[in-house]
Parts: sequence; structure tokens; C-alpha cells
Amino acid sequence: MRLKTLATIAAATLTGGAAAAQNLEVIGAPVQGELGFQPPATELMRDIVWLDSMLLVIITVITLFVMALLAICILRYNKKANPEPATFTHNTPVEVAWTVIPIIILVFIGAFSLPVLFKQQQIPEPEVFVKATGYQWYWGYEYPDQEIEFDSYMIGSDYGNMLTPEVSAQLAEAGYADEHFTLATDTAIVIPTGKIVVVQVTGADVIHAWTIPAFGVKQDAVPGRLAELWFEVDEGMEGVYFGQCSELCGLSHAYMPITVKAVTQEEFDAWVADTQTAGEWVEPGARQVAASE
Repeated sequence: MRLKTLATIAAATLTGGAAAAQNLEVIGAPVQGELGFQPPATELMRDIVWLDSMLLVIITVITLFVMALLAICILRYNKKANPEPATFTHNTPVEVAWTVIPIIILVFIGAFSLPVLFKQQQIPEPEVFVKATGYQWYWGYEYPDQEIEFDSYMIGSDYGNMLTPEVSAQLAEAGYADEHFTLATDTAIVIPTGKIVVVQVTGADVIHAWTIPAFGVKQDAVPGRLAELWFEVDEGMEGVYFGQCSELCGLSHAYMPITVKAVTQEEFDAWVADTQTAGEWVEPGARQVAASE
């Protein structure tokens, strides 16, 4: 497996197999010093962003209300302002209110959050099917319908997971910047935009987790079990999206990234044909570029 992946790197280099060959923009990646979500590329992620914004409003209102109550208690019922406190022990209307109002709030939140959850878990009929298997510490991918199979290693894993000059050169050759170290892989899942993609996830040794933040998907890869997730990248959102194993899976857990390249349907079909012809993973568009040269 490892020799096959190294051969893939060499083949990509010989064919000018950089991301620039496809001219794909890196969209789904963390940005130093930034807050919030990555740009949503799917309907699932837009639902999550909307739900998060709504919950932020609710939490802010509750926090301000509680702070106001605390301020009233501090100012009106301190020893100086209220030297003779009341002696009552119960207030039925208040006790009913602080029981019923939280229930109403939770029911309101559930009315919006449960449909988002169900949409994620109801797997539609796939237009592209991919199987992802987690290993210590890399991912293996299969396209059963296209009879394509390859492994995906972090760029730099051959150099002790260190950003050496050699690794920096490999990143540049693949069309990435140094800031994408620990995110970019030597091969990538290639999927078409505007199509329903179902990813079947499992683990070969320990529990891993396959996630792409910009897609709003995350699924544990459990040995001996098959789990599924789905997404549909919006048309016009062609680019590179990064994710990482999100389950503590051992020594090199931090060096088990995921790279997805979203392309148009025509470019996906060409990639499938090129990969089938080559018998190994090729950079999307690399063979067309080589042919034109």
C-alpha cells in the first residue's frame, strides 16, 4: 500500500499533477486567528449554521435576563438596602414560571434541531458512493461502482510529520501552501458538485472518525460496523476541502487528515476515466493538461 502511494506521488509529479492543474481553490480550511464556521458548502452545513445562530440568540437573551435578575438581587436585597428581609419560603407563580418557561424553550429548540438531525441521518439514494476505511494512521478509499481504490496519506508523513524543506516542496508541488501542512494529503476523494454523495465509513483497527467541517458531516468509523453519511456540495462550490480524524485513535491521530476535491460532473467523469486507465489515483485534470502540452 505504501509503495503504491509513493508511486502515485511520483506519477502526479511527472504529469504536473498539482492542484493548480485543476486550478482548485482551497475553500474548506481553518484560518489562523479566525472565529466561526468555515464557508458552508452543503445544505446540511447551512442548516447547522442557521441553528447555531438561532441558539446563540436564545442563549444571549437567557444570559442577559439572568444577569439582570442577579443585579436586581444585589442592588435591592443587600443588607444596606433591605435590612429586614421577608420571611416567606414559597412563591407558587414564580416556581411554576421557572419550570414551564424552560420546558417551552427546550420544546422550541427541539422543534428546529430535530429536523436538522433527521435530515443528516436519513440517507438518500446515492449518485456517487464511496467507502472510507480508517487505518492507523491513514485513510483508504474505494469507489465500488467505478472500481477505483487508493490510500491517502498526509503529505509529510515520510519525514516524521515535520515541516521540512522537502515537505514544503511536496506541498508546493501539490498546489498547497505551508499552512496546509497536517491538512493536505497525497491523494484525495474526488466528488462532483450537485450530486448526492454517500460515504460508507468503517475502521480497520480502532475507532476513527471521518469529518469535513464545511460539509457538516461527521461519522465514527467503528471496526466491524458500517456507518453512512451523505452530502451534496453546491454547484459553483468547486474547490478543496479539508477534514481530520476526529476520534483519538492513537499516536499519530493528529496526522490523519482528509482531503476532498469537489469538481464539476464533467471533470469528475474525466477523472474516473483517467484513474481507471492509469490503474492508480491521478490528479483531476492532470492528464488533460499533460495531453494539451
